[in-house]
Amino acid sequence: MKKLFLMLAFLATGSVAMHSAWAGSRSGVVTIAFDLSKQAGGKETRLWIPYPVSDADQSITAVKVTGDFAESAVYTDRVNGTPILYARWDKGATGRRMALSFNAERQEVLKRDLPAAEAAWDKRDYAPYLAATSLGPVDGEVKKLADKITAGKTTVLAKARAIYDWTCVNTYRDPDTKGCGKGDVCALLAKPGGKCTDISSVFIALCRATGVPAREIFGIRLGKKAVEDITAWQHCWAEFYLPGYGWVPADPADVRKAMLVDKLTLDSPKTKELREYFWGGIDPYRIRIAIGRDLVLNPPQAGSPLNTFGYPYAEVDGKPLDFYDPKGFTYTITYRQN
Repeated sequence: MKKLFLMLAFLATGSVAMHSAWAGSRSGVVTIAFDLSKQAGGKETRLWIPYPVSDADQSITAVKVTGDFAESAVYTDRVNGTPILYARWDKGATGRRMALSFNAERQEVLKRDLPAAEAAWDKRDYAPYLAATSLGPVDGEVKKLADKITAGKTTVLAKARAIYDWTCVNTYRDPDTKGCGKGDVCALLAKPGGKCTDISSVFIALCRATGVPAREIFGIRLGKKAVEDITAWQHCWAEFYLPGYGWVPADPADVRKAMLVDKLTLDSPKTKELREYFWGGIDPYRIRIAIGRDLVLNPPQAGSPLNTFGYPYAEVDGKPLDFYDPKGFTYTITYRQN
C-alpha cells in the first residue's frame, strides 16, 4: 500500500516524480488572483468564481476577498446550491482586479465498509442524479451499453462497481484534450479518450442510465511543494449514491492518468492497486468547489448555461471570456503550504 500512496502523489502534476511521504490530510493557503484590466474598456465586466465551502471532508477558513470591484457577494445557483463568488465592474472601471484567498484543509476519503445489502430507497428522492444532461443522455446507446455492462447485477453497489470497472478498462486519458474535457458522452463512446471530466461523465451517464444516482464533483488539486502554481490543476471526479450509506467517491479518471504517466498496463499490479484505491477512495490533494451541469449562475449569465463550473467564468459586455485560457483571461491560482 505504501508504494501506491507514493504513486498517488504525482497525479496532480502528471510528473512521475514521487512524494516522499503520504499524509491523511493536506492543508495550505489557496489564492486566486484576477486581472481583467487588459480587456476592452468602457464595458461592464462580470466575474463568477466557484466558491469552496467546508463539508465533512474539507475545512475552508480565513476567507479573504479583495479588489476594486463595484459590487461583490456570495450567492448559490438555484438548482445545485453551488456557492458562487460574484463581482461586477462598471463601464468606467480602469482596474478590474480581484483576489480570493482561503485556507484549505482536506482529508483523505476512504469508504471501505460498503454494505452488500441494499437499504430501501425511493428513486424520486434522487431524481436530479438520475436525469440526463445536455451532454450526458441516459437513453439510446448509453442505456443499451449500461444494461449490457450491468447484466445480472441487481443492486446499486454491484451496478456501480461493474460500470467503474468497465470505465477503467475501456476509456483512456488523452493528453491533447483541452482543459478537463467537455464530458460529451456520445462522442466519448465513439472515441473514449479524454481527461477527467470526460471519463467521469461516462461513468456517471452509465450509472444514471441503469438507475444508480451519480454526480460529478469539480475541484482543484492542492500542491505538493511548499509553494506551487496550481492554475491549471482543475480536476473532476465522481460520486454515486449507495442507499442506506451515502455518497461514495469513484475516480476512474485518476486511474487512467496514472496508467498514462507511469506507462502501466491494465494487468499491472500497480494498476490493480490504483483501481482498488480509487473505488471508494480519493487522496487529500484536492478540494471540492462545485457540482452540477448545465448551470445557470446567480446572478444569471448572459451566455448559455455552463456545461460545467469547474473554472472561473467572466463576461465583458455580455460576451464570455475563454476560461480555458488563464493567460488571456488573466488569472492565476497558487498554493502555499501551511
